[in-house]
Amino acid sequence: MSAHRPQITLNNGVTLPAIGLGVFQSPPAETVVAVETAIATGYRLIDTAASYLNERDVGEGIRNSGIDRAQLFVQTKMWISDYGYDTGLRAFDVSVRKLGLEYVDAYLLHQPMPNEWERTVAAYKAAERLLADGRVRAIGVCNFGAKHLDDLIARSDVIPAMNQVEVHPHFTQRALRDAHARLGIATQAWSPLGGVNVYMPKRPNAPESTKTLKNPLEDPVIVALAQKYAKTPAQIILHWHVEHGRSAIPKSVKPPRIAENFDVFDFALMADDVAAIDALDTGKRGGPDPDRIDTTAYTMTIPD
Repeated sequence: MSAHRPQITLNNGVTLPAIGLGVFQSPPAETVVAVETAIATGYRLIDTAASYLNERDVGEGIRNSGIDRAQLFVQTKMWISDYGYDTGLRAFDVSVRKLGLEYVDAYLLHQPMPNEWERTVAAYKAAERLLADGRVRAIGVCNFGAKHLDDLIARSDVIPAMNQVEVHPHFTQRALRDAHARLGIATQAWSPLGGVNVYMPKRPNAPESTKTLKNPLEDPVIVALAQKYAKTPAQIILHWHVEHGRSAIPKSVKPPRIAENFDVFDFALMADDVAAIDALDTGKRGGPDPDRIDTTAYTMTIPD
């Protein structure tokens, strides 16, 4: 496994590892071992969120790893039920207490909530306060569209360091990524392998539009490239993210898969092959529409 592990320099100079471990939908009992395994494998980026309900387990895995905290990039997210200024500051306190950490490297707003925009802006201003106080090293957002970003920047002082959004070969979000480049915002891909296209259609009351979604790992173009480079389809897709200068946070609790997802730095895709993957974009989102998420539709609250 190559020792060269690309880093992305955020707009405030903080460096973000290109590949990290995601723990969305990771059961608490399995999250501890997954984090330990990832860190032992070489991962230095761990992504969690208040709404994943496994921050305590992430923190335990970090402590069990024995690694110096300063070597890790740990990020978590404020859930929409806590949006607001004072409630946002309290939500951060709850998260770091659960994690058992004195600070996090990136603190992100989980959704834009255009139907409750004033609360969204107030939550971001709380994140700005945390940044000014040195309790976080970078702040950012998740699932914001270009208009959301422009509206937020017009009302705040700190341009988000990153926007974590759904990006995979079947949903590349080119226009949004161009907006990120214009604004100096790093793109971080959730569901970077397109797993959302597999689990979302199986959920109760899943939108009819998700029924025709395909698994990018089974796409003939990806499978052929895996054979060409003697890599797995997952490794091809993750390296495609790296080639585009994105950070990606694949989720797994299986040690062999965790290792596989990190072994992506010892080869390079030819330009034509990168373009071939780019061309797989369907324009169809697998995850929920960010414009439809608010505290009326999503009533979950975060326990202390």
